[in-house]
Amino acid sequence: MADTALVNPRLRLILVTDGVGDPDRVEKVVHEALLGGVRCVQLRESKWSARQMLRACERLTPMLEKFDGLLLVNDRIDVVAAGAAHGAQIGHRSLTPDLAREVLGPNAVLGYSAHDEDELALAAKHGCNFALLSPVWPTTSKRNAACLTVPRAAQLTAAAKLPVVWLGGVDSTTIAEIAVVPSAQRPIGVAVRSAIMQADDPQAATAELLQTWPK
Repeated sequence: MADTALVNPRLRLILVTDGVGDPDRVEKVVHEALLGGVRCVQLRESKWSARQMLRACERLTPMLEKFDGLLLVNDRIDVVAAGAAHGAQIGHRSLTPDLAREVLGPNAVLGYSAHDEDELALAAKHGCNFALLSPVWPTTSKRNAACLTVPRAAQLTAAAKLPVVWLGGVDSTTIAEIAVVPSAQRPIGVAVRSAIMQADDPQAATAELLQTWPK
């Protein structure tokens, strides 16, 4: 499995692309976010074909590597297996995590999208490097989804057998709420979409999010 000591620091702030499908826009925002301090990007572009995803990865992976960062692809195990990205983010509609790990081998970074204790346990059992736990706060991407809330997310994080990143409604205000969570119950990072992808100044927005992270 990919070295936790190397992977975890890069997960402090994960940029998740928003699926608009414009590769030039994605490249521009990713570059600005990297300048602001992001060190992990999840490419979540469901409208793209495998070839479009591959071409985007060929442009983005060298960019991430210049900043010692990681590029993860949402669901597309085939693109990662081709060596185009550093790892994959999978969930209940993807290949099972044990099969994904078998296909990708021990060195690829593998994240799992979880919503409860059962999915967190599944991710830990089958060799995922981390889990994205969501939605913690209200989010415009899933308006009807019930939020976990900070207390419940903290409880699940403390019980999890793998590192946990929080997702859903993350901005500088909600990140600040993590400060009141006991250190043993805190996530190792947060994943952000709108707060960076839709920002007028993605570099400044990224820097502000990182500055808000509890010390």
